Amino acid sequence: MREILAVLLLVLPVIASAQKFPERPIHIVVPLPPGGSPDTLARTLAQALPAAWSQPVVVENRTGGSQNIGAEFVAKSAPDGYTWLLATDNVFSMNPYLTKLSFDPLTDFAPVTPVARVPFLLVVHPSLPVKTLQELIVYAKAHPGEINYGSAGSGNTQHLAALQLERLSGIRMNHVPYRGAAPAITDLLPGRIQLFIGAANQLLPHIREGRLRLLATTAPRRLAHLGDIPAIGEAVPGYAVESWLGVFMPAKTPTDIVLRASVEIDRILSAPELKAKLALQGIDVMTSTPSEFARFVRDDNKRWGSLIKDSNIRLE
Repeated sequence: MREILAVLLLVLPVIASAQKFPERPIHIVVPLPPGGSPDTLARTLAQALPAAWSQPVVVENRTGGSQNIGAEFVAKSAPDGYTWLLATDNVFSMNPYLTKLSFDPLTDFAPVTPVARVPFLLVVHPSLPVKTLQELIVYAKAHPGEINYGSAGSGNTQHLAALQLERLSGIRMNHVPYRGAAPAITDLLPGRIQLFIGAANQLLPHIREGRLRLLATTAPRRLAHLGDIPAIGEAVPGYAVESWLGVFMPAKTPTDIVLRASVEIDRILSAPELKAKLALQGIDVMTSTPSEFARFVRDDNKRWGSLIKDSNIRLE
């Protein structure tokens, strides 16, 4: 009886705290600059959450260190549910294998829910004499190492997506790393590099203007809003790459708070009109339970970790 009472005395304050949550503003840390998919989703949540929780939600862009600066800030914040991280898969699946971190992405966070997956598009500069993925592969095999492709940096999802294409199709291209997707696209538009695999929301405006040629999507299947554009996997069996974004809290945040946040985020992002609006920006809403998300993150970490180690990739 004494043991049961002792457990109750420990648990009841946590339950009471969760029931009162939130009692002050919530801060969503985005470790990337404004304008991208993570920032868009964070501000979408910041606009919708106050209606349900009667507390303001503030978005903070803490950039630098390949997202590690913002991630470290959240990892070392109080585990009270008031500081969230909305980041991409790079923090959890790539960065641990590329640089020394002051935090452990797999143990220093409480996964809340994924919020979206962002299928990538494979585009080329119109000067490259190819109009289909099959033609690209034939051309690349005939001109090994002559196609320059950009990425947001060594070990970035964009780099790994192109590396996976090289491995599975038997082609060889030349990697040109940049400090972010924006400068890579800036060099792609005038043809200083010829190929890029990146987020749809950053590329669609240029594709619609005819400044870039869309060949395929990296998603496992064709995307309805892109019409008849094929998936790379149709021509390259086994190929599929999607970047994902998720919400995390510091480890040891009370489970009830994590669950409440997960349910509320799912409710907001599941609204049909919002999902359709985000789809037009190349953002595919995806949510799950915290436990499902935790398993997903660990599996993704193993998947990309193996490729990075086998390819001996280093930050440049």
